[in-house]
Amino acid sequence: MSKFWSPLVNDLVPYVPGEQPKMANLVKLNTNENPFGPSPKVIEAIKAELNDGLRLYPDPEGESLRQTIAEYHKVKPEQIFLGNGSDEVLAHIFFGLFQHGEPILFPDITYSFYPVYCGLYNIESRKISLTESFEINPDDFKQPNGGVIFPNPNAPTGRYLELQHVEEILAANSDRVVVVDEAYIDFGGESAITLVDKYPNLLVSQTLSKARSLAGLRVGFAVGHPDLIEALNRVKNSFNSYPLDRLALAGAKAAYEDEAWFRKCCDGVISERERVTAALEGLGFEVLPSKANFIFARHKDQPGEVLAKGLREQGIIVRHFNKPRISEFLRITIGTVEQNDALIGGLRSL
Repeated sequence: MSKFWSPLVNDLVPYVPGEQPKMANLVKLNTNENPFGPSPKVIEAIKAELNDGLRLYPDPEGESLRQTIAEYHKVKPEQIFLGNGSDEVLAHIFFGLFQHGEPILFPDITYSFYPVYCGLYNIESRKISLTESFEINPDDFKQPNGGVIFPNPNAPTGRYLELQHVEEILAANSDRVVVVDEAYIDFGGESAITLVDKYPNLLVSQTLSKARSLAGLRVGFAVGHPDLIEALNRVKNSFNSYPLDRLALAGAKAAYEDEAWFRKCCDGVISERERVTAALEGLGFEVLPSKANFIFARHKDQPGEVLAKGLREQGIIVRHFNKPRISEFLRITIGTVEQNDALIGGLRSL
């Protein structure tokens, strides 16, 4: 605490990102990064931008990338908003679209940045309990609110909500914005982007960090009715008119243009996810059904904290959340075949 801090900063409880250890020969399965690198076409596109043009500002509207994403998802460019990673997109959503006076709703077990944004923007919230099997019950979101947000698949559980149930939530909240945070949608789910023309209150956020292997480039976007996008642009242009640099715009566009590489990487993650799930179940774990690039698992006998510590001692890092309801679970990113083998061997030894 400092006498120079504002009262707001003094009361903030910031988001704690996944650990980025500086250990050698580390098996790093704690931050849901893609085990496969980006498309070679991404590297080529970025290299092509390393020239005198870097003295110039990037396109503040990202028109070429918006056009590419719009064509891919069969929407219009004016339905696309770009941001510096989906975290920035979500921050603008909280500031620009959620109503004050009634609490916004999100699951009790979910992405831990949501309550941080509420603290930053002084937004009231209400946590909606997941079911005993850690699923979202749409009926629980049919109550007065200032907006609704949830990840699909959810994080850290990995559980997926079918689109028919997403529609239930949308229909019940026609006067409020419903945000579906789809950071992990490409690992087995069906995107709600197909619903944006049907529901003007729907906003879908996605990222290129996970399925397209560009966590280091920081590119996110939202898709929705042009009225919602205009609100986000008003916030962006009151905050930072140039959220994406020239390298990010070029690399992201190239990533979307290499569908074969994208599909190959997603299929590889899904295949390994099923193999790791089966192996852990064979070791006495309960593994929640996952449509993400990670699994959420607890052992029938061994405490999660003990297992996480034991793996760390072997140079294997997974995510353990010391929080109510999920303190016995480990969130384990799906890595390469070799990394996953090390994980399975490490757990077997424990």
